Amino acid sequence: MTLHGKTVVVTGASSGIGSEVARLARFHGARVIGMDRNDPMVSLDGFVSVDMADPASIDAAADALPEKIDALVNCAGISGLADRDLVAKINYLGLRHLTEALVAKLRGGAVVNIASILGFDWRERLEAHKTLAATPSFAKGAAWLDANPVPQATCYQYFKEALIVWTKTRGFELFMQHDIRMNSVAPGPVMTPILGEFVQMLGEDRVAADASKIKRPAIPDEIAPPVVFLCSDAARWVVGINLPVDGGIDALYT
Repeated sequence: MTLHGKTVVVTGASSGIGSEVARLARFHGARVIGMDRNDPMVSLDGFVSVDMADPASIDAAADALPEKIDALVNCAGISGLADRDLVAKINYLGLRHLTEALVAKLRGGAVVNIASILGFDWRERLEAHKTLAATPSFAKGAAWLDANPVPQATCYQYFKEALIVWTKTRGFELFMQHDIRMNSVAPGPVMTPILGEFVQMLGEDRVAADASKIKRPAIPDEIAPPVVFLCSDAARWVVGINLPVDGGIDALYT
């Protein structure tokens, strides 16, 4: 597997999974440009500040990127402890807006979205997720969500489900129309700075029940290799998948 000569853009590159993906992509020869609202804490070949909740900021950041990009990794995200509207914007609408803004620069490239094992039940709300996926813009998506409000308590799960469905439906179109491969990776618990927020979000009883069934949380460098693989030419015929990288949780609940 090699990324030599490729330009890879990583959102959320300043911490957690995004930081590790950026490090590993550079190790495999890529030129890596990070995007984040916070300053980077790892070596990068370029950095663009962006607010993923603001489409105007996203558009400006997209314009600042090179004319040819080989891969986009959407790692930026927040937990469900934030207001549901902000979760929708950062974890779904903004991610989608950036990806669409970069279609012309990504022709022949790859997109990898960081979903979650908490999006496991996406089939239960498939039609709603497909309807949201079909909204043509950030503003139209936000308007649909205003008319179809998502409960605060499960907003994180909902938008990870929605991301998986959008990855599949839009991923097929992008491949057929623009030769862009889009896939998602669904981690289980990962030792990142916001892991504690997920414990609060899910509740101690749920976390304790899940912890008894798995070996341990992952560390970010166990999530990054499958992501980098999906960015590489070795995955040139992989399109529209949602890959669990979770220490067996998906298998447990299948």
